[in-house]
Amino acid sequence: MIKIGIIGLPNVGKSTLFNAITNSSVEAENYPFATIDPNISIIEIKDKRVDFLADTYKSKIKKYNKIQFFDIAGLVKNAHKGEGLGNKFLNNIKEVDAIIHLIRGFSDEKIIHVEKNLNPLRDLKIINLELIFSDLEQTENWLNRNKKKSSSSPNNKEDQELVALMRKVKSLLEREVFLFEHFFTEQEEKILKGFNFLTLKPFFYVINISEEELINGLNNETKDFISNYLIKNNLNYEIISAKFEFEISKLDEDSKKEFLNEFSLKENGLNLITEKIFKIANMETFFTAGPKEVRAWAIKKGTFAPAAAGEIHSDIERGFIKAEVISYNDFKKTPDEKILKEKGLISLQGKDYIVKDGDICNFKFNV
Repeated sequence: MIKIGIIGLPNVGKSTLFNAITNSSVEAENYPFATIDPNISIIEIKDKRVDFLADTYKSKIKKYNKIQFFDIAGLVKNAHKGEGLGNKFLNNIKEVDAIIHLIRGFSDEKIIHVEKNLNPLRDLKIINLELIFSDLEQTENWLNRNKKKSSSSPNNKEDQELVALMRKVKSLLEREVFLFEHFFTEQEEKILKGFNFLTLKPFFYVINISEEELINGLNNETKDFISNYLIKNNLNYEIISAKFEFEISKLDEDSKKEFLNEFSLKENGLNLITEKIFKIANMETFFTAGPKEVRAWAIKKGTFAPAAAGEIHSDIERGFIKAEVISYNDFKKTPDEKILKEKGLISLQGKDYIVKDGDICNFKFNV
């Protein structure tokens, strides 16, 4: 299951977006710090491929991929110094796979802006700085606890390299560099993943606009921010109206389509967000299918067959022998395993096979 954190200043629409994503009912009020404890919810990602496989195999059960969302309290400028509610809530998203940074792109005098006026770039920098300070505090604490490690074991190359790596991390953060922007070796990345640094995680920006701006176009401040900063710096982003998304989240599918057509929208923003999540988190989907159950499984791109099998059960990974693999595209054209086998479109793959998005896998194992 993929885990996603939602962050931002207070009153940018985080709880409204969370409500829309999860179709749940959490507090979304017009005052800062309405969210104290993190709101957590799990949603299924409806996948037409699962539906097709279930119909073809006449499966009794179908299971989609899932995303778990964590909506944490709004951060303010100098939260790391204790302003507002502080930045301790960032600990609630230390173990997420990716981060959504929600930015206010709408003007509304009725909804308080903690910084008094609309300025998306300033707001972005405030939150980014809090992420940096959170990682910096963690790094400095580690170095303080381990400051004797390199001097007490001068002949231990591993200790020396680890301390050097953490000093490099500290230097980058002090220069306000996000860790994902720096090139680390494969071994360094493996080590750093164990620290769950926030600035090392994949993330993207979601610009929350009003329903009026959805119809009539963006205000100048938001338009300039997108073109002169996000696009210019090749950053991942989506534009949505959280209020609009919340309203249509309560509709059935037919009514939802009518609503989207009325606003001349091809797709709702939440679908775009879930697609973006898979992309930035570097995730793919493979399937297991049969009369009993069809199920989607999320894996990192580049996952070898035994590790993919391990997502199902550790015993399957441990006793992995081979994988029977069918491409979903081939199966959709010819939904008959017997014919696919005759055409040579069912392959037997070993431990060095990298599972691809859309693969339908039947793992052979012996424990």
